Amino acid sequence: MRPVSKRTWIIVGVAVVVPVLAVGWWLGSPLFLDTEVNEEFPMSADAVVPDDMTQEEVEKEMEEAAAEPDNSSSEEMPDEDGPVLVVSGPFEDFDDFHEGTGSATIYQLDDGTHVLRFEDFEVTNGPDLHVLLVPNGAPDGRDDITGYVDLGSLKGNIGDQNYDIPADVDVSEYDSVVIYCQPFHVIFSTATIS
Repeated sequence: MRPVSKRTWIIVGVAVVVPVLAVGWWLGSPLFLDTEVNEEFPMSADAVVPDDMTQEEVEKEMEEAAAEPDNSSSEEMPDEDGPVLVVSGPFEDFDDFHEGTGSATIYQLDDGTHVLRFEDFEVTNGPDLHVLLVPNGAPDGRDDITGYVDLGSLKGNIGDQNYDIPADVDVSEYDSVVIYCQPFHVIFSTATIS
């Protein structure tokens, strides 16, 4: 039997080490890298979007109009209700390593839809964090988050941000917001909103 050459060992070593390093970076880098997001509460959240425009175009026009100087008028403007606060609660640390601060608030918009808003938010970063609405008001672990609604990936571990809640979700059935690490099934922070 012919001995394995040094070149073959190097190729095998590189083929093993490179994927291990890539996975290690994906898993470990969020622990020392922060992602900051600062979204405004959407001005066009309850606006009717014309067929020939996108939500982004409506938002831009509304921002430009808001920047214009106020013109006085003798006509009274109709009262607009605007977004209504439904429930709110502070984020709390889950344990000594997984920490979270800020507030989670659900608003009902004029069209009846709901949006979840984080303000002054900060959580320990981690791989593949998701935002969950959970029926249990005080989940202690992954067994306590059954029946959740996944609102998608966390946009950033720091800053104000918005998450649309699907129209078919009855927000009164959910008592907490959970920041959850999908790959390791670990809760990073919770906010009781009941």
